[in-house]
Amino acid sequence: MAEQQIDKNAVVALLNEILETELAGVVRYTHYSLMVFGHSRIPIVSWLRGEATTCLSHANDAGEMVTHLGEHPSLKIGALLETQKHGIDDILIESLEAERTGLALYKKLLDLVRDRSVFIEEYARKMIAEEEQHLGEVNKMLRKPGEIARFKAV
Repeated sequence: MAEQQIDKNAVVALLNEILETELAGVVRYTHYSLMVFGHSRIPIVSWLRGEATTCLSHANDAGEMVTHLGEHPSLKIGALLETQKHGIDDILIESLEAERTGLALYKKLLDLVRDRSVFIEEYARKMIAEEEQHLGEVNKMLRKPGEIARFKAV
């Protein structure tokens, strides 16, 4: 059975949306890191800046996939929403939502390329695993000490 071809236009459009979303994550996590105050500031700021670096890496990966396909990476940045909420729980809840958005985009990419491109399919799977891990970590951070049940956002 011959392997089907990918819908290159749809894949590139989605990769560019991923690129834009990840770049928005760089801005968002950097902003969050500037707005943390209190005696837990240092480890939280360090974690947030690490997340910004991870988003930049993910944006680079998406852009590399676009150029691999012979197309032009987007120069746009995804939507940025300023909620004026800067408590640690507020930041983490917003992070959960952003990570869910990213996860949905990578799952959509996987659906587009499944059984059509092993290279892009493996990339999508790797990114889905990373996003699921990020979601799990943020969820754990939102739990109270000693609490084992998953955090459920209201």
